[in-house]
Amino acid sequence: MTERLPRIGILGIMQPLYDQMIPGITERQAGYARQVADSLAEVADCVVSEPVRGRADAERAMREFENGDLDGVLVVMLTYGPSLRVTRMFSQMRLPVCLANIQPDPSVTPEWDMADMTYNQGIHGAQDTANAMVRSGLPFDVITEEWHSAAFQERVGRWARAARAVTAWKRLKVGVFGYAMNGMGDARVDESALMRKLGPEIEVIAPGALYRAMSGLSDSAVAALIDWENERFEIDERLAKEEREDHARMQLGIEKLLTEHGCGAYSTHFDAIGEDGRFARLPMAAASSLMAEGYGFAGEGDVLAASIVYAGHQLAGDGHFTEMYAMDFPSDSILMSHMGEGNWKVARDDEPVRLIKRPLGIGGLDDPPTLLFRIKPGPATLASLVALGGEEFRLVVAEGEVLDSQRLPALEMPYGQFRPDSGIRECMDRWLRNGGTHHMVMNLGRTAADWKVFCELTGIEYAQV
Repeated sequence: MTERLPRIGILGIMQPLYDQMIPGITERQAGYARQVADSLAEVADCVVSEPVRGRADAERAMREFENGDLDGVLVVMLTYGPSLRVTRMFSQMRLPVCLANIQPDPSVTPEWDMADMTYNQGIHGAQDTANAMVRSGLPFDVITEEWHSAAFQERVGRWARAARAVTAWKRLKVGVFGYAMNGMGDARVDESALMRKLGPEIEVIAPGALYRAMSGLSDSAVAALIDWENERFEIDERLAKEEREDHARMQLGIEKLLTEHGCGAYSTHFDAIGEDGRFARLPMAAASSLMAEGYGFAGEGDVLAASIVYAGHQLAGDGHFTEMYAMDFPSDSILMSHMGEGNWKVARDDEPVRLIKRPLGIGGLDDPPTLLFRIKPGPATLASLVALGGEEFRLVVAEGEVLDSQRLPALEMPYGQFRPDSGIRECMDRWLRNGGTHHMVMNLGRTAADWKVFCELTGIEYAQV
């Protein structure tokens, strides 16, 4: 789901005032906008508008961007352009915006004449335009750089990924199978406020629908999934044919329903599955493989966590649902795991991912096939979405490192030990003071800067701990 590059519109703004003074300036600056787009080819798929020289041009270009299924809009000042010609457009913006404060030439030289001054005067157009964005209450990012530099490409790439995540979030539906875990307060959210402010919509799916979807699957589809697992994972010989077929039917049934309901993320709760009476086991391995396909996931009916795992996929790739299980003070780290669900794409490269027969008393059902792995050592980032009440949300973020730590042979679920950059004591003090939830997404790599841009574009308060 996140393999494609972000699709970004480049909106080049100028005005017709200079056409008589400098014949051909519009065509020249249009070429500059195309050069900027070409320089970003590694980080974004860019669609360049014709130069915007008035209100009608701006609103027409924006309609084309919005109808073209783009992820965001990069505004580039081709010359000075009066902001009142784009003010109405910004007041109705539906796509994330970044203002690129750039100019064609990186330096002022003694050879410059009035034409060069005009070609490179975007900075005061950027000021006028940014003022219009601020007055309209529009969240936006700003990048001041030399446009042909690696730093510019890196910063635009970060914003473009955030724009992709934000735009995908606005269309997200989160399927909840059954109901949320009783008493789990940090997962509760006003679903109307969530949808108004951020976009994700909750879609409740009855467990009976899953039972019917499983029953209607062909034997060949089930066999094909099992064959694929045999090629990809190390299979526990204790797993019976019946156990594997039932697990495969659950995974295929869940995915079928997510497709039918248009859901990019989902959550199951063990009690909702166990109390139904028609299921033999919990869908543990299903969650792991569906996350690996790009679906957001969280346990216990946690819509907030499922939403942020989905955003993690879009922002940085391979979002992994997890929680903090215990502190290990000697290594200054936290044991990260969950009941059995985890994205196997974050597994170590030097160990096979194992599909195991795993006893589990929770849910009161038969043993659920579970994918077991250790998380790959190296830089990693945690992010937790916090509902503060009303339409106020906070994202609590911690950067650190997954350690090449000890094996825990009795732990039959995905795990790893995360050492925060700020140390376990300071990190946890600040995490708790900020209301960080007990379910979260982990992404490999240092992605705090990406999450910060994501928050700027959504109006979410950002707290790095």
